[in-house]
Amino acid sequence: MLTTEERDNLVKYKLERARETWNEIVGIVDGGYWYAAANRMYYACYYVTSALLVKNGILANTHSGVIRMLGLHFVSTNIISDEMGSFYTRLFELRQTGDYDEWKVIKESDIKPLMPKVEEYMQCIISLINSKD
Repeated sequence: MLTTEERDNLVKYKLERARETWNEIVGIVDGGYWYAAANRMYYACYYVTSALLVKNGILANTHSGVIRMLGLHFVSTNIISDEMGSFYTRLFELRQTGDYDEWKVIKESDIKPLMPKVEEYMQCIISLINSKD
C-alpha cells in the first residue's frame, strides 16, 4: 500500500514519462518510423492511464490489467466514453501487432491520423487526474 506522498510522486513520475514519450512520438513520426510510433503512442497513453489508476488507488500489474481496470472503473461508469476506452485498447493492439506480428505492415496512413486522437486521449485522462486534486 502506497502512502499519499508515494502515490502522488508516482503519478507525477508517470505523467512526466507520458510527456517525454509524446515528444518522442513527434520525432519518430517526423522520421517515418511507423512501428516505433505505434509503440510510443501506446506507451504515452499507458503512462497517463496507469497514473489515473494510481491516483485513484487502483492496482493493475499488467497491460491487460490496466485495460480491464480502466474499463471497470472509468468506462463502465461513464467517467470516460466508450470511444476513449476502445481507443486505448486499439492502441494496445496496434502496439502488439507492430512489436510481434511479422506479417503486419504499419504505414504512415495507420499512424498519422492517430496523432490528434492520442493527444486528445492524454488530455482527457490528465484532466481527470487533475480534477482529483
